[in-house]
Amino acid sequence: MATKPGLLTDWPWKPLGSFKYIILAPWAMHSFYSLATKGKNELDFTNLLILPFLLSRALHNQIWISISRHRTAQGKNRIVDRGIEFEQVDRESNWDDQILLTGILSYVISSTVSATSTLPAWRTDGAVITALLHAGPVEYLYYWLHRALHHHYLYSRYHSHHHSSIVTEPISSVIHPFAEHIAYFLLFAIPLLGTLFNGTASLASLFGYITYIDLMNNMGHCNFEFIPKWPFSIFPPLKYFMYTPSFHSLHHTQFRSNYSLFMPLYDYIHGTTDKSTDALYESSLERRPESPDVVHLTHLTTPESVFHLPVGFASFASRPQESKWSTCFMWPLSWLSVMLSVIYDGTFLVERNLLGKLKLQTWTVPRYSIQYALKWQGQGINTLIEEAIIEADVRGSKVISLGLLNQSEELNRSGGIFIERYPKLKTKVVDGSSLAVAIVLNSIPKGTTEILFRGALSKLAFAIVSALSHHGIQVATFYETEMLKLSATTEEGEVVVSKSYTQNVWIVGDGLSKDEQLKAPKGTLFIPFSHFPPKKARDDALYCHTPSMIAPPSLRNLHSCENWLPRRAMSAARVAGILHALEGWDVHECGASVFDVDKIWEAAIRHGFRPTTISK
Repeated sequence: MATKPGLLTDWPWKPLGSFKYIILAPWAMHSFYSLATKGKNELDFTNLLILPFLLSRALHNQIWISISRHRTAQGKNRIVDRGIEFEQVDRESNWDDQILLTGILSYVISSTVSATSTLPAWRTDGAVITALLHAGPVEYLYYWLHRALHHHYLYSRYHSHHHSSIVTEPISSVIHPFAEHIAYFLLFAIPLLGTLFNGTASLASLFGYITYIDLMNNMGHCNFEFIPKWPFSIFPPLKYFMYTPSFHSLHHTQFRSNYSLFMPLYDYIHGTTDKSTDALYESSLERRPESPDVVHLTHLTTPESVFHLPVGFASFASRPQESKWSTCFMWPLSWLSVMLSVIYDGTFLVERNLLGKLKLQTWTVPRYSIQYALKWQGQGINTLIEEAIIEADVRGSKVISLGLLNQSEELNRSGGIFIERYPKLKTKVVDGSSLAVAIVLNSIPKGTTEILFRGALSKLAFAIVSALSHHGIQVATFYETEMLKLSATTEEGEVVVSKSYTQNVWIVGDGLSKDEQLKAPKGTLFIPFSHFPPKKARDDALYCHTPSMIAPPSLRNLHSCENWLPRRAMSAARVAGILHALEGWDVHECGASVFDVDKIWEAAIRHGFRPTTISK
């Protein structure tokens, strides 16, 4: 929102929320009706192409943002080092509003201007006139409109909303108040209406011109430079007719320079070109990919999680992953990604963060949870994890943390097999089990003397029970077999079989059923130690999040959620990897080894990490 919102700031269909697309329904239905009832020679191809064109624009923008996020995470050719946050993602979540506006105006023009119904596919004279009208009136008028928008009166009421994004993403280009978009549409209508009224318009010139605007807008708002030097070397005047991402990036960091739309010519004519334009372009091109200090290795979970990645749908990734009706329409692509993941043979970078001088990256194994459960997939998955560990070691990373099922005991003995294979590994491998134990212990209400333990037995389960016994808390279980196995790991205290299920605190892992949850008394606190949260069967009980902590405010560029965790929450394994690097602990925490629980908890609190709240 602008600092002092002016008239027509909000979009007219804002009250409709996610149902805003319904405003195009009457127009689209009319087009389909015409297609079904009219003969081939009577069809209005301009009208019929509007809806497919709008969908192609949305896809075009999505491709740009995915590529941009991946490249800026790598660090190669990055322009501005600052990151984006959840506030920016929320502010830019309505980037498709301008596509809806284009659709409405296109349908109106198609219905009122008879010339649109008989347009040819191509006319050379129309394409030339469109280019000339853009280079002349559109670019020049935009330059002065843009300068006017930086006057304090208009800036505070309108344009400051766009400039809230210091570090831009491709979709930042279309984040403006409604009134500002109207002004831009009037400008961009000059070539479109001009060629329509002089009879030189074509389908290619109309749809091609809007595609050109999208292309240049997206390109200019990327936070990485990719325009090579050789076009400017071959034709030096090109610098006046085509801008680059670094050129426009300076406008967002310096504010009072580089006002041009796509052609820097008018900035050079009027002396508003930033003095550091050429230097920033050169330095951005020469910038190499970053080497992370800490790598967190995760993997895909549900088929829909491919869209939840930071390089996927921005607004979707900024909220805890949950089942939504809209994702049902994406299942063909979701399952196609599952099929393709079988042949993808390398991890990929999805996110970068900064904590002080510590450079953090998240890498993803292109495999889904269901594939981790298949024994015949185990060797291939372990190979991908092993290659990631070796790559982190080669790149000089201090720590690599194994997230979710990458630390499965059945798969690789909690990472232990990799330490055995590479005893001289400099990068420390961390599974976060000690911090997970600490989080579970500190989630138990003070004064608790007995808990009920239920879940699949594992390294983490044994460590938790041992720690509970050490703190004098009696552990009860459902089954006698569990009691015997858990008792063998405790040095003090006892493990008993529960018969009454009166415990108000349950520590649960994988395998907790709905029937078991129903045995708990009202108000029971369920504390999971599993990687994945239990399916909630009670509305009258409290459920903690899976072991995780809220990141300190100093951790930057955090704009996506870890699947089902709330904003700024990080899994225990991810936090543990960061703590090992911050503290300089030169030890592995994987396999059979467990780090000092009290020591890692104290370090987490000291570095600003905080426990997550109760899950709603």
